[in-house]
Amino acid sequence: MTTTTDLKYVYTQQQSPELTLCAGDYSLLTDLYQLTMAACYTGEGIEQRQASFELFVRRMPTGFGYIIAMGLEQALEYLEKFRFSPDNIAALQATGIFAHAPERFWSLLAEGCFTGDVWAVPEGTAVFAYEPLLRVEAPLWQAQLVETYLLNTLNYQSLVATRAARMRDVASEQATLLEFGTRRAFSPQASLWAARAALAAGLDATSNVLAALKLGQQPTGTMAHALVMALSALEGSEDKAFTAFHRYFPGAPLLIDTYDTIAAAERLAALVNSGEMELLGVRLDSGDLVSLSKQVRSLLPGVSIFASGDLDEWEIARLIREGAEIDGYGLGTRLVTGSPINGVYKLVEIDGIPVSKQSVGKVSYPGRKQVFRSCVGGEVRDCLGLMGEGLEGDSLLQLFMQDGRRLRGGEGLADIRRRTSATVAGLPLAVRRLDDPVSVGVEVSLGLRELSERIKRKNEPPRRQGRQGGGL
Repeated sequence: MTTTTDLKYVYTQQQSPELTLCAGDYSLLTDLYQLTMAACYTGEGIEQRQASFELFVRRMPTGFGYIIAMGLEQALEYLEKFRFSPDNIAALQATGIFAHAPERFWSLLAEGCFTGDVWAVPEGTAVFAYEPLLRVEAPLWQAQLVETYLLNTLNYQSLVATRAARMRDVASEQATLLEFGTRRAFSPQASLWAARAALAAGLDATSNVLAALKLGQQPTGTMAHALVMALSALEGSEDKAFTAFHRYFPGAPLLIDTYDTIAAAERLAALVNSGEMELLGVRLDSGDLVSLSKQVRSLLPGVSIFASGDLDEWEIARLIREGAEIDGYGLGTRLVTGSPINGVYKLVEIDGIPVSKQSVGKVSYPGRKQVFRSCVGGEVRDCLGLMGEGLEGDSLLQLFMQDGRRLRGGEGLADIRRRTSATVAGLPLAVRRLDDPVSVGVEVSLGLRELSERIKRKNEPPRRQGRQGGGL
């Protein structure tokens, strides 16, 4: 007889005992309650009812005037590959949690795949509070099970993309911006998503070799203090590290702040001026970047100066404001971490019946919605309305997947980057500013307001009647 422990062991051995992710595990990368709800839907006989869920943010993250939508490509890849293998199902059964689930639940998982439609705003589009980034229209059990993964990829990539877009907006198109965040991203998988989101939202290159090669890009980078310290200790001078690294990688910037930044720049200037070295760039990773960059520029006037070291959009703005002589920035920790984008995924329609959540502080709008965007007097105007209202403006949500099949191939990073740049440039300065930004006020259409009021009245509990008669 096979025990629960045996089944768990079999699953881990067949897949991997390590916590690494592969496409065969996608269906299990979810919160438990998605599966328990799907089992309950099945037991109640409503699992195949058509449902619509929308993914949106209720409020903008602190300090953000806009959000750049990103992560759709990975969401669609996930939905295409969504399957439960026999090992997946055996592992679930072995937990004992589903002992009372209907037998039909297991056959549903065994036979099922994603067969729904996906509406979404194209990646690189700026969105605001309550505007759907994505809508899933599918049988209830499918639409429910995919919630966790969709939130994970869209929330994180949209965070990184928004930070990258803000950094690009502050630094201007002339600056070189490099993504250095792999060692600070929340996981190896997150580092790949962060690199992609950053490149799509405006950065020039990434130091993540795997991400760059998978995305058809050239990885970029400089050198670390360890090389300088090692060769200095073994060969007696910092200059040995510079000349050795330059010999093998002549186009790469040299890191010059391990010991004395200005002294290193002076020695490099002598090599450049004598014709012994053709130096293209140097990197500063510490110290007073304003003062140091000005001194280095005076010594190496034709050499690009890169800065790194926990930089963000506010620090870039300060450096520019104070006249730092910096041509490019290496961006890591503060690009790939920070206050999360708190996207939520809520049921808005079931079997053609609009529904909404009425919890205090967590209200959602009912029905399948569309965002209608227009430009009035040079400013973006958005109206959140129902799908069938046909209001003025461009419809932001587009159909990307129908009946479980993608309708178009994935976009290239260059196309998404151009969209990001254009959408940010089209926003009012008050929305783009770093300090106390004012987000775009999204109008709610008459049809959506009326529907919301009807749903609210319908869901109000009946009032308790007062006590009648003369008492005891």
